[in-house]
Amino acid sequence: MRIALIHALRHSPPPVEAAFARLWPEATLMNLLDDSLSADLAREGALTPRMTERFLSLARYAAGTGAAGILFTCSAFGPCIEAVARDLAPMPVLKPNEAMIEEAAAIGGTIGLLATFAPTLDTMPPEFPAGVRVVPKLAEGALAALDRGDSDAHDRLAAEAARDLAGCDAVALAQFSLARAAPAAAAATGRPVLTTPDSAVRKLRRMLAA
Repeated sequence: MRIALIHALRHSPPPVEAAFARLWPEATLMNLLDDSLSADLAREGALTPRMTERFLSLARYAAGTGAAGILFTCSAFGPCIEAVARDLAPMPVLKPNEAMIEEAAAIGGTIGLLATFAPTLDTMPPEFPAGVRVVPKLAEGALAALDRGDSDAHDRLAAEAARDLAGCDAVALAQFSLARAAPAAAAATGRPVLTTPDSAVRKLRRMLAA
């Protein structure tokens, strides 16, 4: 079964591929990357109709290859992904964060939301159900460290930022690229840590087994 993975950050493929290897090794993966999307969003400061069209083009290409489902891995583009889900229904199309949000809602209470890409903290908190309190936190400089190849600094900065979320019931890591810092975040907070790749793979496998 082919699963299309569509990325807007070049750091996203390894963590989701690792999650599939652990949780659904039988799946056949294909990767589509357009890292100009994240750069354009950071520059323009808002989602645009043109971005939605770009997402639709990528997803229609993936569907045309025979993909059984699509998983997007950049959490700042929720409305664009929703447009894809409507366009390709009933094919399973997952936003990167929806499965993790469902797992966080099941925990309830207060959820710390740690991100390395600032626009995510504008678009993602409204996706949580009303009964869940979200405490956003940006790991300043972590994504830049990853961009220059310093993964140790990325994990250290993520863990330092996560300490501010130690009073929450659980910590949700917003970016797929943050999943690598989950052990460090758990050690820094003493709280359960949810990652988008693991949650998404579990949900997609359930959907396609139904």
